[in-house]
Amino acid sequence: MKTTRIAVALSLMVLAASAQAQTGGEPGAFSRMGFGARGMGMGNAMTAMTRGDIVAYYNPALLPSAEYRHASASFGILSLDRRLNFISYTQALPPKAGLSVGLINAGVTEIDGRDGDGRQTGALRTSENQVFLGFAIRVAPDLQIGVSLKLYYYQLYTDVSSTTIGIDAGMLYHLGEGFAAALTVRDVNSRYKWDTSPLYGQSGQTSEDRFPVLTTAGLSYILPDSIASAAAEVEMSNRSTFILRAGVEVPLLSAFALRAGIDRVDLKESGNGVRPSIGFTARTTVGGWTPALHYAFVLEPFAPTALHMITLSAAL
Repeated sequence: MKTTRIAVALSLMVLAASAQAQTGGEPGAFSRMGFGARGMGMGNAMTAMTRGDIVAYYNPALLPSAEYRHASASFGILSLDRRLNFISYTQALPPKAGLSVGLINAGVTEIDGRDGDGRQTGALRTSENQVFLGFAIRVAPDLQIGVSLKLYYYQLYTDVSSTTIGIDAGMLYHLGEGFAAALTVRDVNSRYKWDTSPLYGQSGQTSEDRFPVLTTAGLSYILPDSIASAAAEVEMSNRSTFILRAGVEVPLLSAFALRAGIDRVDLKESGNGVRPSIGFTARTTVGGWTPALHYAFVLEPFAPTALHMITLSAAL
């Protein structure tokens, strides 16, 4: 009975991961979906974006560019009984540094558990989480470097879980005239280690699943008078993937902005499926803080319905 439950859970998790990430089927797929409605609405092309709400998820080196303290909470509406949620807090540390903390929670619910005879044994669920802490410093007038420590915790099944620590590192260089260039390396040392002996006793086994190591190079441009921002980047991994993503954001009014983007444009192979997106931000000012509502509509190529991401944030 336990063997059947685990097989069903693992099969559904692989299917869900394939719908979620460019490197679907690889460990940590949930952490490569993006972060919040603004990033997803711009196709996750945020590695070099130095304006607006900044979070260490995309590049810890961005943090000294934060113009205000910023807190956010996001809720995702996804198909296939998946869940994806975020919280974060970012602030600059004058005169030259910045700090960001955040949490990603993901998983699959309502997994149909059955025994060896096909009888239902109850619903199963998984929980996959990442907590990150990012810090960065401006080492020269135009150069910023940063690092993030990430703690992963995956509760796959009863008595089967894994915890790991990974590292992200990044740099940002202000090229002048609205241009910025950035480089990141993500998920260095991230891996899940599994031990099934609590379930199978002496028949249990240990195994290790390493995360893909991602290297991203990005460029952003803020048009004169900040009438729009555009960004593009390429991402390579040690799993031989090579993808392009791009996005644009246009503030139509001081309290309203539109954005659009495209993610997972495969420059090496076909069949992985691009992921276009659109979104908006509506904000107002209340006393000394600025609350905002962000929304992103994301087409997932291998899912039956689109992804909707809603973020509530406050600039303090």
